Amino acid sequence: MDNAPARAPHIVVVGGGISGLAAAHRLLAGGARVTVLEGSAVLGGKLLAGEIEGAPVDLGAESMLARRPEGVELARAVGLGDRLQAPATANAALWTRGALRPMPKGHVMGVPADPATLHDILSTEGLARVAQDRALAPSEVGEDIGVGEFVAKRVGREVVDRLVEPLLGGVYAGDAYKISMRAAVPQLFEAARTHGSLLDGVEELQKKAAARQQTGPVFAGLDGGIGTLPGAVADAVRARGGTIRTEAPVLELTRTADGWRIRTDTELVDADGVILSTPAWSASALLSDVSPAAAAELAEVEYASMALVTLAFRRADLAGIEERSGFLVPPVDGRTIKASTFSTHKWSWVKERGPDLFVLRTSIGRYGEERHLDWDDADLVDVSLGDLGDAVGLSAKPVATTVNRWIGGLPQYPVGHLAKVARIRAQVAELPGLRVCGAVYDGVGIPACVASAQRAADEIIATSTLARNTQSDAGQ
Repeated sequence: MDNAPARAPHIVVVGGGISGLAAAHRLLAGGARVTVLEGSAVLGGKLLAGEIEGAPVDLGAESMLARRPEGVELARAVGLGDRLQAPATANAALWTRGALRPMPKGHVMGVPADPATLHDILSTEGLARVAQDRALAPSEVGEDIGVGEFVAKRVGREVVDRLVEPLLGGVYAGDAYKISMRAAVPQLFEAARTHGSLLDGVEELQKKAAARQQTGPVFAGLDGGIGTLPGAVADAVRARGGTIRTEAPVLELTRTADGWRIRTDTELVDADGVILSTPAWSASALLSDVSPAAAAELAEVEYASMALVTLAFRRADLAGIEERSGFLVPPVDGRTIKASTFSTHKWSWVKERGPDLFVLRTSIGRYGEERHLDWDDADLVDVSLGDLGDAVGLSAKPVATTVNRWIGGLPQYPVGHLAKVARIRAQVAELPGLRVCGAVYDGVGIPACVASAQRAADEIIATSTLARNTQSDAGQ
């Protein structure tokens, strides 16, 4: 009997964003050999650490949902537990109807249980329309429905235009009327399915949350920036024996007699399994020969692009700016920026690392409204300063600016998205040793991306030669 140790399966992860790195981390924990191939020179995808005027900043995503565990747990697993940090303030505002107004409390993605909480946001007519919800006949949601479509039907368009749009747009940079309620706000979808009144459904959700006694911050960042997370995961992958190659674009994926062959621009890599952790268009191209049906589904996924404008001022020039984390801007108000984050107020580490600076960010662009992204950097800075002047009275000139364009940054989740994802996964799973993960599938936030990656890694491990060898060893 041959007692030679079983060969660990070699799994290639295509894509070195946080999803791909999390998949590699999970695969190594499961005993696989891992190679990560990233086409660009930089790991991390939409998580990007940088600096402005010598102070560290996030130039992409800046926080993650803390009440969902996957992102926080990954940070702790790669040695960043002591750098996890809650926002110093969560005092956000809406810039709407010509003024900064405090974000109302007690809502689910802008939908309240009590219309009175929106008195400063909505018109008298809008408030009266919200109150009509409990007198309306129940509305059908079917298998899925647009968030904006359903909410407008129940409580009026003002709630959608002035609350749901900016809140949901901050996550997806999309159109609330088209975004899937089942995919993007599943708790609201369930409330809509089980309650005749949407306000009653939201009230029950709030009671259940109170009964769970959820404590602690909703969001978390990292001292030094959430953009430092990919580097820490990459270091952990390498420390466990994983290989990471940047500037290694994958051009072709083919089946072999006993696995897969990956062609980059410089080499052929053989693997027992492959995880595609790339944007939909890239995954579609790679799957076009091996899974045409999945490739066709992925080719239909649309994306929103946006720009982040980071501005550094002398702190003394902004001494009078109100202590808040920032503000959201409803598209209906016709402004160019859709949000601003007062980073120096929001994150203690930004304040400490740039003691003489005040750093803030604006975001520009959403699905279907991306013409501004063709403007020069200077023009994006100027329009940001103009809107900030109108919003908070800012008149100071920045001492430094930087603009980051995220072209194709956020996949859109239209009605029917989850059914599409289920079809893609079923089609890909027909091919042994192949899985997909990333922001396209289960959510665009960091915890959702990590969960997607871990699911793909666990399924690959369960169906790989590692699982077969483990079962064979157990039977000897």
